Amino acid sequence: MKVLVTGGAGYIGSTTAKALEEAGHTPVVLDSLLTGPLAFVRDRIFYEGDIADRALLRRIVDEHPDLDATIHMAARIVVPESVEQPYEYYRDNVAKSLELFDELTALGKSRVLFSSSASIYALKDEFEVSEGDALAPNSPYARTKRMMEEILQDIAVATDLRAIILRYFNPIGSDPDLESGIYAKEPSHVLGQLVMAARGQKDAFTITGTEHPTRDGTGIRDYIHVWDLARAHVRAVERFDDVIAQAGAPSVVINVGTGDGVTVRELVTAFENVFGQEVPVREAPPRPGDAVGAFANVDRSAELLDWRTELSLEDAIGSALAWGAKRQEILGYE
Repeated sequence: MKVLVTGGAGYIGSTTAKALEEAGHTPVVLDSLLTGPLAFVRDRIFYEGDIADRALLRRIVDEHPDLDATIHMAARIVVPESVEQPYEYYRDNVAKSLELFDELTALGKSRVLFSSSASIYALKDEFEVSEGDALAPNSPYARTKRMMEEILQDIAVATDLRAIILRYFNPIGSDPDLESGIYAKEPSHVLGQLVMAARGQKDAFTITGTEHPTRDGTGIRDYIHVWDLARAHVRAVERFDDVIAQAGAPSVVINVGTGDGVTVRELVTAFENVFGQEVPVREAPPRPGDAVGAFANVDRSAELLDWRTELSLEDAIGSALAWGAKRQEILGYE
């Protein structure tokens, strides 16, 4: 199977490309390199360019007529930045994706796997969310994800396009061989921030928000190992037609998480246990756009994908620490 992976030079995209390879498939990477590093592309088939470049999309399909599906991951993803730069987020995440979907449909490449986000869910008292629960995206980033879900669902009704929408929870960790991981010099990603504090690259880890309605006042998240998330994509592409058939609709939404909620304080404790020493911590108010959080009900992923997570929170933390020690070798900076 040959799969187009937009955003395939990014953190999750490059890990998913590797998981596809390990399952015997061929990823074709399309990435603008706006954020993702070229080093993560490795020796894969690669096109540098914009997802809205229709001529480039036609060339990719001309050169790879056997493309079986597209995994669409290319997006801006930083919540506070989306509050500061809403135009860029709506342009890149929504307007450009619309061009991509329309061109793929015109080219007869109708299987699309879309990376959405659990940040679109409304707050629930018990924090466990299912795919049919109420939605209330509270940042421009989250709203772009919800808009794209609706656009895909509408296009799927009107055309031959079929869509599996994966609502990611909170990916952490690195791929098993430490070939890719969090790449930002100062990641906004919570585990990246913890690694930096542990390695003395910043004076403390900041818990943003300590008065949330959770068991300890800090945000609650469903932290999934990025390798488990990558393998969920492989399973979804391999079973694409069966999943759509079972869903009985031209599109389907599936949560991808562990099914377990962990607060930020609990994550810090787990991190310290793996790291073997305490990490300096300070507290601050929530950042603009921050959500209280949720964790996944994973019944649908078990039913439709026959998939569950296999790696633990501690596995993810250990791989993130190992990546933090190695990433200078790959990226050229700490």
